[in-house]
Amino acid sequence: MPVPFDFDRVKKVLGPSQQFAQGDVACAYGAMLGGCDFFGGYPITPATEVSEAMARLLPRVGGAAIQMEDEIASLSAVIGAAWTGSRAMTATSGPGFSLMQESIGYACMTETPCVIVNVQRSGPSTGQPTEPAQGDMMQARWGTHGDHEIIALAPASVQECVDLTRLAFDLAEEYRNPVIVLTDGEVGHMREKIQLPEIAPELRSRKAPTTQAEEYLPFSAKQGKVPEMADFGTGYRTYVTGLTHTEAGLPSTDDAEAHTGLVQRICSKISDDVGRLTRVELDVEDGARIGVLSYGISARSAAGAVRLCRQQGVKVSHLRLISVFPFPEAAVLEFAKDLDRIIVPELNLGQICHPVREAMNGQVKVERVSKIGGEIIPPLEIVSAVSDGGEEVRGV
Repeated sequence: MPVPFDFDRVKKVLGPSQQFAQGDVACAYGAMLGGCDFFGGYPITPATEVSEAMARLLPRVGGAAIQMEDEIASLSAVIGAAWTGSRAMTATSGPGFSLMQESIGYACMTETPCVIVNVQRSGPSTGQPTEPAQGDMMQARWGTHGDHEIIALAPASVQECVDLTRLAFDLAEEYRNPVIVLTDGEVGHMREKIQLPEIAPELRSRKAPTTQAEEYLPFSAKQGKVPEMADFGTGYRTYVTGLTHTEAGLPSTDDAEAHTGLVQRICSKISDDVGRLTRVELDVEDGARIGVLSYGISARSAAGAVRLCRQQGVKVSHLRLISVFPFPEAAVLEFAKDLDRIIVPELNLGQICHPVREAMNGQVKVERVSKIGGEIIPPLEIVSAVSDGGEEVRGV
């Protein structure tokens, strides 16, 4: 059974409001502050510390943390827990994230609220288990098959590991959809000062049924596009299947109209709300013709590069994506309206570069600064990319 959120109890377990914490542990703190009461996971570098922290902390507030036999079972357990009313989470890295893709699609199709923390590492395959990367960005959006939408957040600091993981639970419950926290091995393993809330956060919850049990339709959206959700064991009959289903949840695989209506609704409930879901950090310099668009750990290097350029009199603007999916195209277009070039630094061979180029539609030149192999992009490499376009930065 789900455990009611008790902020005072959670705060006592988490300790001082100001701490020096590791990013992975901060994700666990954010989950606790988001009301998480169930964790199912499997150890994998560099995400294991999330599992360890949840195993240590959750039982102390009445929750449950369980190590499953693999990542497939981990997310399956999380989905099952969510249907009993729990706010549930798992954590993994690249190979485990790949194994979870079918269950991510199942969670989308069944509209199951859950949170997945992916502490990205260098791949493909086993790759460099202890090294950071940003190579799972497109997998987060397109890894599972079929038409679907995903909400994905990218923390750039240990504090944001707390804040965005907590937020992920609210968004998962509100939209009845998986939410992915795309951190990486560098942010996950670094240690920084964090500030925990002094006042209990107001948690958003899934819509409770407003009809009698005999009239309840678990996949009927009466107001808006997100259905009410009854927990298992509360007297409401719910049939849950990954098959195309009716509003009652019953399979209807040969009905084109039923499939079209269902899939369009589970996509549009998120895509229609992209403005509300967009979270960016904007640093615009008047007269700049060059912009840097970044996210996650690479945003820290990007911010340093922008400072270096400005110290040399070169005007550069900076946009940091905090929400990566649904892709904040309107915010990117607004950022780009006075630019000639956009530079996208990433710890991959160019992934978020693609939706940026698509948004620009050839009107602005989009260039990538890629680095793989487990090394963070030095700010000077981004500065060099600015200089390559004719804006010379002295001393580089």
